[in-house]
Amino acid sequence: MRGEQQVERVVVLALDGVYPFELGIPSRIFGAADGRYEVLTCTVDGQPVRTDADFTVGVEHGPEILDTADTVVVASMAIPHIPTELPAEVAAALARIRPDARIVSICTAAFVLAAAGLLDGRKATTHWCVVDLFRRRYPHVEIDPDVLFVDDGRILTSAGAASGVDVCLHIVRTDHGSELANSVARRCVVPPFRDGGQAQYIEQPVPRSGAASTAATRAWALERLDEALSLADLAGHARMSLRTFARRFNEEVGMSPGRWIVQQRVTRARHLLESSDLSVDQIAGHVGFATGASLRQHLHAAIGVSPQAYRRTFQAVTR
Repeated sequence: MRGEQQVERVVVLALDGVYPFELGIPSRIFGAADGRYEVLTCTVDGQPVRTDADFTVGVEHGPEILDTADTVVVASMAIPHIPTELPAEVAAALARIRPDARIVSICTAAFVLAAAGLLDGRKATTHWCVVDLFRRRYPHVEIDPDVLFVDDGRILTSAGAASGVDVCLHIVRTDHGSELANSVARRCVVPPFRDGGQAQYIEQPVPRSGAASTAATRAWALERLDEALSLADLAGHARMSLRTFARRFNEEVGMSPGRWIVQQRVTRARHLLESSDLSVDQIAGHVGFATGASLRQHLHAAIGVSPQAYRRTFQAVTR
């Protein structure tokens, strides 16, 4: 956990062929966090870099600024620019990062971290359309193509494009709690977190005309998390058969209805642990877990800590 009032320096590394959208994400998200972060951008030599658009980007900093970074974000680049081998100047820039600094990749930048050996033996993700290529090149990395981002401690990797927003909001939330992260999300007009993972964005056969969505049922369920919600209840609300509902839900959200319900209950429980003084048993009842023990089990499975430990950490940050 970072210091409460310290300003953290985030340095964004722009490489040749960088996507302008992803390059701007860290500044937009961290820059909306009430002065908690300072965001600087650099290149491997301090010179402008070509983007994937019809313009170049000039920066004010060279690689020496990486020496001072608390967090380094490597922005993604267009697929033709993904290095097969790590260029010497990129390797030299990455070598400047302090051992205790956090490193984040957006989209295809996971290839850069993997080529540098930073992902060996770790879990990671990248854009779903290049997962097979990633697996062939880096078999020692445990790649997960279904998630929006992976937090593996010091190193975080995110999936395509807008998942850079997700991982940056996650960092704000981890550092400073959900209240600030939600405020940042509102200012940037983005959701504070997105349901499901990459599976919902992977190319699928076009559904038949008029195919119903499960969105209304998901909204209905979110208002009733404290109730017992079976697959039959959800399918009944959507007016679909169990099989059709389960299949369509998975296509749209990227996970089963049961797993999604548990995820939403854990998310709601985390918010209550941060923002209220309710007991663990009371929170369990509010979010639909039968007992406090059930909440403890699901929370530990999701984030690896007990409710008490989670509350101590985040209430210390947000109060």
